[in-house]
Amino acid sequence: MKEFAVYTGLRVLLFVASLLTITLIWSLFTDGRVPALWPLVLAFAVSGVLSYFLLNRQRIAFARKVEERAARAASKFEERKAREDD
Repeated sequence: MKEFAVYTGLRVLLFVASLLTITLIWSLFTDGRVPALWPLVLAFAVSGVLSYFLLNRQRIAFARKVEERAARAASKFEERKAREDD
């Protein structure tokens, strides 16, 4: 669960930082008029690409934890299934 919280928190932080940066740059070039939708779309795309490269270690740790949990669940299921068959 810790890996999920860390990865998600970093993704949100990266999105907010991208949104603030894009909004600031946009407002500098358009005399302060910033539409609502386009900076959100651009920030979503930029933070997605950046998170692929910057958050690779956290994503791998999260995936490893999910795989371990799935393997435990599968082994418990097989154990219960074997007990039912006996």
